[in-house]
Amino acid sequence: MATVSFTSALNRFFPGLKAEQVDAPTVRDALEQVERLYPGIIDYLVDEQGGLRKHVNIFVEGELITDRNRLSDPLGPNADMLVFQALSGG
Repeated sequence: MATVSFTSALNRFFPGLKAEQVDAPTVRDALEQVERLYPGIIDYLVDEQGGLRKHVNIFVEGELITDRNRLSDPLGPNADMLVFQALSGG
């Protein structure tokens, strides 16, 4: 199973958020499984058109995903996926 981890910025909105194991062939499938565990989290990550929000990056095995629109990048069975929400402010 792949492991989905999150930077701590999302803990503010989802207390108790932790790395989760998912059985998912793509990044989108992984996010949909995480949504079942943490309802509403996908709204922070994905826009109304289904693409990744500008302030969010996802890394699979340390590499930035290439498909920010459909989130079709594949996940291997033991992949590490990191969801990184950038912070803004001055």
